[in-house]
Amino acid sequence: MHPRPRKVLQLLRLRQINNGVFVKLNKATLQMLRIVDPYVAWGYPNMKSIHDLIYKRGYAKVNSRRIPITDNSIIESALGKYEIICVEDLIHQIHNVGKYFKQATNFLWPFKLNNPSGGWTKKTNHFVEGGDFGNREDQINNLLRRMI
Repeated sequence: MHPRPRKVLQLLRLRQINNGVFVKLNKATLQMLRIVDPYVAWGYPNMKSIHDLIYKRGYAKVNSRRIPITDNSIIESALGKYEIICVEDLIHQIHNVGKYFKQATNFLWPFKLNNPSGGWTKKTNHFVEGGDFGNREDQINNLLRRMI
């Protein structure tokens, strides 16, 4: 792999295969996603997908340690000053890309997902060519459901 896409993957906190993160889509991140397009599948998740990811695969980053999100006290102690006191507030902040989106996503450890049930269809082709990588828009929800 060329060093440039490798560096962009590290900036996006995607250091392992089948990892997932939430990213605010703006001009800068769109350019970054174009660079790593052949290596990632991305899209716009709905509220249910975000909910399932956080409840089933969600881990918090507290003092640089990976801690499972078992109750709201972990969230309140770390994000209480940002008006996020429970898991539902965290989900709402991420789904609506609120003003504390960056703090909410940095609080979450990158999600470790499984291979999709049924496998990848054509991981060497772009999504618009019938493959798996690239911008899936709303179809990312189907992929996430198979990977959780």
